[in-house]
Amino acid sequence: MAWNEPGGGKDPWGGNNGGDGPPDLDEALQKLRSRMDKIFGGSGGNSGGSSGSSKSLVSIILIVLVLGWGMMGFYQVDEKEQAVVLRLGKYLDTVDAGLNWNPPLVDSVTKVRVTEERQYSSRGHMLTEDENIVELPLTVQYNISNVKDFVLNVKTPEVSLRQATDSALRHVVGSSKLDEVVSTGRLKIGDEVKLRLQTYLDNYGTGIHVRKINIQEAKPPSEVKEAYDDVIKAREDQERLINEAQAYSNGIIPEARGKAQRMIEESNAYKEQVVAEAEGESKRFESLLTEYQKAPEVTRQRLYLDAIQKVMSNSSKVLIDVEGGNNMLYLPLDKIVQSGANRSQSSSSSDVDVNRIADEVINKLRRENAPSTRSRGVR
Repeated sequence: MAWNEPGGGKDPWGGNNGGDGPPDLDEALQKLRSRMDKIFGGSGGNSGGSSGSSKSLVSIILIVLVLGWGMMGFYQVDEKEQAVVLRLGKYLDTVDAGLNWNPPLVDSVTKVRVTEERQYSSRGHMLTEDENIVELPLTVQYNISNVKDFVLNVKTPEVSLRQATDSALRHVVGSSKLDEVVSTGRLKIGDEVKLRLQTYLDNYGTGIHVRKINIQEAKPPSEVKEAYDDVIKAREDQERLINEAQAYSNGIIPEARGKAQRMIEESNAYKEQVVAEAEGESKRFESLLTEYQKAPEVTRQRLYLDAIQKVMSNSSKVLIDVEGGNNMLYLPLDKIVQSGANRSQSSSSSDVDVNRIADEVINKLRRENAPSTRSRGVR
């Protein structure tokens, strides 16, 4: 029969309230205190009756302590984390994401976010290779590649990262000129700093992987900003003059090349003309030689007349000296041509009149000096 049923057994707290109402709390606490005193060396009471109760209470306490100790060993590792487990201070294992258990007070667990993108910024004044001072800010992006090395090899790995960054940056900037640092060479400097910094971190065994280094706009210190602005202005003027000279060169050189090509073409045309004329003269001479061999007198006379015509066409005055006579015949051809031109203004055949007049003069001279005259000179 249960103790709380009507007419049941004894109250478990040692009292009997007649089966009515709850037990007295103060009395129950007093009994528990007396039992604890008996367990831990207290006196009083029935020792034989309390021995079994003491053992049961000790067992319960031990079980509770063991359960509490076991529950303390459970821990959760996030997806972005890894955990390093040390047993009595010695490396035991690296734990990935999930629910894990390790004996507490024996094993120590250190969680580290390995996939998180971390960032570190730095700024400082540095001396370049050409002895100029420049203020260079940069940002280092990194993550944890080896969680064991990050936790165990270096006491303060992020402090080591800052010191290694300053060292690598000063080494690279000290080997570069100001123009490279300020303008054109920032990407190259960033790559060199990343390579050198990663080498330092690997040598230290920090377990840090440098993903990217962003070098922001470099500028001189405020104390020398005015002088630096003058340098920038001079460099811009230099670039402008170079561009103007290049534009002038781009305009002059094609023109000169065109003139040179035109002269070459003209010279080639002149060459072809001279060669063609020479070839024509040679062929004409060959034809003339053939005709001369057939009729020497006629050909000679024809050549003489052609020569006289050629000379006469370029002379404005002709003087003819007749052998055996004291008179010299003067022919003002320029006047004759001019008068003939004036007479021929009313017609379109001036050239025909000039030729007719010349033929009449020649025929008259031939009739007057037919057998005994000979032309002695023409000027």
